[in-house]
Amino acid sequence: MRNVQWMPILIVIAVGIVLGGLILTLDPPTTTVVDTDVDHHAEESESDIGPRGGKLFVEGAFGVELTVFENGVPPQFRVYLYENGKPLPPSAAEVVITLTRLGAPVQIFYFTPETDYLLGDQVVEEPHSFDLTIAAVHNGRTFRWGYHQVEARLKMTDAMLKTIDVEIRTAGPATIQSTLKLPGEIVFNPDRIVQVVPRLPGVVAAVNYEPGQAVQKGEVMAVIESQMLADLHSQYMAAQRRLTLARTVYQREKQLWEEKISAKQDYLAAELVLSEAKIASDLAAEKLRALGVQPKSGLPVKDLTRYEILAPISGLITARAIALGAVLKEDAAVFTVADMSTVWTAVTVYPKDLGIVRVGQKTQVKAAAFDAEGEGIVTYITTLIGGQTRTATARVILDNRDGRWHPGMFVTVELVSDEIDVPVAVSAHAIQTFRDWSVVFGRYGDYFEARPLVLGRSDGNMVEVLQGLRAGERYAAHNSFAIKADMEKAGVTHDH
Repeated sequence: MRNVQWMPILIVIAVGIVLGGLILTLDPPTTTVVDTDVDHHAEESESDIGPRGGKLFVEGAFGVELTVFENGVPPQFRVYLYENGKPLPPSAAEVVITLTRLGAPVQIFYFTPETDYLLGDQVVEEPHSFDLTIAAVHNGRTFRWGYHQVEARLKMTDAMLKTIDVEIRTAGPATIQSTLKLPGEIVFNPDRIVQVVPRLPGVVAAVNYEPGQAVQKGEVMAVIESQMLADLHSQYMAAQRRLTLARTVYQREKQLWEEKISAKQDYLAAELVLSEAKIASDLAAEKLRALGVQPKSGLPVKDLTRYEILAPISGLITARAIALGAVLKEDAAVFTVADMSTVWTAVTVYPKDLGIVRVGQKTQVKAAAFDAEGEGIVTYITTLIGGQTRTATARVILDNRDGRWHPGMFVTVELVSDEIDVPVAVSAHAIQTFRDWSVVFGRYGDYFEARPLVLGRSDGNMVEVLQGLRAGERYAAHNSFAIKADMEKAGVTHDH
């Protein structure tokens, strides 16, 4: 009884050995590029169409019909058997198919009986463009047929590629950077905003700038007439005269004392007065310098009250609170000037992303309204979450010496959240939609052939390939849409 149970297994093993020997005796499969100029419909005319709509191969009384079935399942080979035109049960023969594609290893399909057909053990990958050999064993006799099918393939020489500017790259390992996109807004850099105050009370005599204008450091923004400034000028000039007089008296007393005409006491008294006059003169001068006024003697009376308000930095005037004839206090903020060489990006960070955003992280900032990009670094992240918005804020400093960023602009901030090394990736520019596939066009000799892909992660520059292309295969990258256009124009078939 035990020997009876092992008999089917031994028969299957024996048949496998016979088919393996048969495959080895066949012409070795090759990955050489086949001539795509052969009309696929002419190929079909060499084999009849079977009752199932597949390709019928007949030798003598025995025949097989090969179909590619893909209704509701991945494409699969199904083989139907016939003798003298009548169906045979699937167990009546053993079938092996050898399939060769451009740039791919040879595939060998083994078949198992189903209800009324033999089912292949692998998926028939798209595109269905290959050289195929069928080997069948029926009633101890071996039958062989060959078949050639082409689709989604285009012949194009290197010289033709140069004329349409198609770039060829090689698929291989790459680092995919996962990015996090967050909303943001350009704001002034508060560290570079200056409130301009007159530092002296007075009446406004001239105003030279409006909000929105650019000003350079040291330029006169406004002029006021100040009685206090006149008093300071007067004190300085009086101190200068007293200093001159004290110096003259000192020189005379010194000479008299040296000639022993006057007492030393008079000489020392003159020296003390000179010292006090110097101190008073220096003090009066420093009061003027503190206001940005250069001490001068002999000023015209009309200039004693004139005080010029100078720009403390170069920048953009964002606010003005001064008008002709107005009376100003010394601490009134008459202008606001912002240095626009740098700006801040206030980035909205949601609580779920707080673990991703880090100080020192590089960012890419893109304007929402027009084409403007810049790079910056996260310099600060708030530790508190806003009570109303329930978000945190991160700060990115941007270089704005070219003036492209304007406060109030809405931007998108992209941060690298993770870097992943993948074994196979292709350029994002190479991905095209062909039929209902995402494909790249593989380069094999003088031919391109569509390679449907299963894609993984992408950073907008490179795309991970999970299935459909192996490392080392060449493909069309830049300008690959030209290959697609020519392939569609050539009317490549999709025929099984």
